[in-house]
Amino acid sequence: MAPCTVVIVDDHAMVLSAIASLVDVSEYFEVVATCADADEAARACLSLRPELLLMDIDMPGVSSFDTARLVREQHPGVRVAFLTAFAHDGYIERALDVGASGFITKHESPEVVLSALRRIAQGGTFFSEEVAERLVLTRQVKPGAARSSGGTRLSTLSPRELEVLTHIASGLSKKDIAALMHLSVKTIDNHSTNLMSKLDIHDRVELTKYAIREGFVTP
Repeated sequence: MAPCTVVIVDDHAMVLSAIASLVDVSEYFEVVATCADADEAARACLSLRPELLLMDIDMPGVSSFDTARLVREQHPGVRVAFLTAFAHDGYIERALDVGASGFITKHESPEVVLSALRRIAQGGTFFSEEVAERLVLTRQVKPGAARSSGGTRLSTLSPRELEVLTHIASGLSKKDIAALMHLSVKTIDNHSTNLMSKLDIHDRVELTKYAIREGFVTP
C-alpha cells in the first residue's frame, strides 16, 4: 500500500525538522513538503495534493485556518490536523469550523502524535485530552462538521454573556456593568452565574484569566 502523503507546516525550523523526521521515518507516511508558513503551505498543497495537511497555528502571515479552508475548498479530499502548543477555545472553534479532523497539542509524546495522524489518515478524528475536555458535542465530531454539531464551551455563550464576560474581565462591578448595558443588577448576576456554569469556572479571577487567554481583553 502506498504511504499517506503529508505536508507539514511550522514556522520554527527546528520544530519543523523534528516533526518531519518523526513522520517521515514511519513507513505509513511520506512527507512530500515542509513549509515555514501558511501561504507556502497553500501553494504546496494545491500543487502536490497531499492526503494530509499538518499545521501549526500561531504563525506570522496568513492565518492557518484561512489556509486550511482554502486548501479544503480546492482539494476536498485532504485531511487537516493542527499540531500546536495552544489549546485555546477560540482556536479549537476555528479548527472545527474549517473541518479539521484533529487538534493535537505539542505536549503529546511522539508515539501519540504518530498514532493520532494514522487514525486521522484512515478517516478518523483525534483531539488531545485537554482539547477533548473543552468540547461540548451533541454528536460525534466528523470531518467537515459545522459548529452546530458541537464546539467548545465558548460556543455555548450567548452574545449577552460574551459582553458580560468582557466587562467582568475589564474589572467592572456588576452594578457598573448593569448601568453600562442598561440592565438590572439581578440580570447581570444571572448572566454571571450562567457564564460560570457554562465555562465550568467558579470565580471572577478565573473568568478574567479565561477572557484574557481567549483574547476578549488585554492584560
